[in-house]
Amino acid sequence: MCGIVGYIGKKQAAPILIEALKRLEYRGYDSSGVAVIDRLNYELAVRKTSGKIKDLEELLESSPLPLSSVGISHTRWATHGAPNKINSHPHVDCSGKIVLVHNGIIENYEELRDILWKKGHKFVSETDTEIIVHLIEEYYKRDIFVAVQKAVKQLRGSFALGVLCLDEPDILIAARIGSPLIIGLGKNENFIASDVPAILEHTKKVIYLKEGELAKIQEDKIQLFDFDGRAVSCHIDKVTLKVDTVKKQGFPHFMLKEIHEQPSVLTQMFQHRIKNNKISFDDGGLSEKCFKGINHIFIVACGTAYHAGLVGKYLIEQLASIPVSIDVSSEFRYRTPVINKKTLVVAISQSGETADTLAAVKEAKLKGAKIISICNVVGSSLARVSDRVLYTHAGPEIGVASTKAYTAQLGILYLFAIKLGNARQTLSSIQAKMFIKDLKQIPSAYIKILKDKNAIAKIAENNAHYGCFLFLGRNINFPSALEGALKLKEISYIPAEGYAAGEMKHGPIALIDEYRAVICLAPESNIYEKMISNIQEIRSRRGKVIAIATEGDEVINKHADNVIFIPKINQLLTPFLIALPLQMIAYYIAVKRGCDVDQPRNLAKSVTVE
Repeated sequence: MCGIVGYIGKKQAAPILIEALKRLEYRGYDSSGVAVIDRLNYELAVRKTSGKIKDLEELLESSPLPLSSVGISHTRWATHGAPNKINSHPHVDCSGKIVLVHNGIIENYEELRDILWKKGHKFVSETDTEIIVHLIEEYYKRDIFVAVQKAVKQLRGSFALGVLCLDEPDILIAARIGSPLIIGLGKNENFIASDVPAILEHTKKVIYLKEGELAKIQEDKIQLFDFDGRAVSCHIDKVTLKVDTVKKQGFPHFMLKEIHEQPSVLTQMFQHRIKNNKISFDDGGLSEKCFKGINHIFIVACGTAYHAGLVGKYLIEQLASIPVSIDVSSEFRYRTPVINKKTLVVAISQSGETADTLAAVKEAKLKGAKIISICNVVGSSLARVSDRVLYTHAGPEIGVASTKAYTAQLGILYLFAIKLGNARQTLSSIQAKMFIKDLKQIPSAYIKILKDKNAIAKIAENNAHYGCFLFLGRNINFPSALEGALKLKEISYIPAEGYAAGEMKHGPIALIDEYRAVICLAPESNIYEKMISNIQEIRSRRGKVIAIATEGDEVINKHADNVIFIPKINQLLTPFLIALPLQMIAYYIAVKRGCDVDQPRNLAKSVTVE
């Protein structure tokens, strides 16, 4: 969940490390720190503080670091120990010579802590991370690589590590299990980072460190090993992302920028995936043969990706006539689901590093299931453990609250459902072409909705004072209600709940009064009249109704206090169009309330620990 960066080269390390941390702040922002080694004066210097990167910058102004061309840095999402200076990374050993940053969780840290304490090691923090640096110290015999190699074999859990030693200042050690870590290759300089955006301004040549690998990094040399010390080959990838993709480009927040990027993301997806009115997943190795013998599909995902998966369940069952089960990834492997070789598991994760989803996939593979992953990050852990990968290619998403990643996941799921239905002959070629034609209208419909953003902003701002929101949807837009509520909770901190509208009378209606706002998803569909009945029940109890409805609906204004209209489209595609105003409602309410939209409290972008 945290972000780590390391640098070794000929330039001043501190400015590079701080700027790179800013690119990773979406991974955690409870505290941050930096450590450098002054190779000329034989000095290890550490600066760390609670708060965001700007607080670290202020600290460095009052307490500058010595000049150095090697260092490591960290931005933290707190797990073990409060988010304060003592628990901040980097952590240093008893000798003051070894320093370390860590992303992940060490599950056997209490056991190791007791052993190390009995051997005389002194601990100053509450973190699980601190035991790692003391464990390395215990094994250190003038060879930092060997010490790290021995230490990591004692750890249980997940970790990405960056390690420096004052006595060997020309070496940066990296290691990983479970948590992502990349190596960036430059000219007479090299980097480590949790994610590509951190180092995009410096290099586009990267090595994706694999599970159970160690790296010995010097400014002009990189060597990879397994945990037993055997040399392994490395593969260098070329990153195609542009530097501008990780900048705000004039928008006040990354979230608003990413909301506006959705039309182009979907346009590129459809151009890439649809050829001559036929859907192609050839780059993911997904052909019709992959569907043979499959009699059940499981979808596993977390958070927003789970809501996309719920939409996928409705689509696949309707278009392909195959039963679909969906689980929150964290629950999947603890309920002994019935899985076999005829089961297809679809795992959805923006980062491809979501710990619970990775664990669910590994469990499913042990039982013989085929794995297809839908993710955004090329070379991610999920991609590597899957049989087939369907990349969304949405580009970096910096805002913690997911927007374009969600609609990109929907895009892949719609294409997947159509292709599966066509392969199973539950959807004719003519029907498939009609759906494809409708899909291609989505980007232009998005542009039309975005042109009306000022009206949506006004509605949001006028309702920002409500202390509670309910989101109601039916059928394929029940997941949209869940996603709308999640967005509002994430960035405005207003209690919000999403419900299937038919469930309202089974409990939620007790919440309705003049102090609650209810967002009702009422696009044109075969259940429209039932939604209107729900709205009437809310109005009779003095609830404030904000409706999202289809253009040309002349009835809805009689029942709702405010209406946001979306273009007319096939009712199965309405989750696409409803997503956009829901995102904007959450965004503008949060801005009105003065919330930190891109970095909401207690959250991080990538959940890499269970």
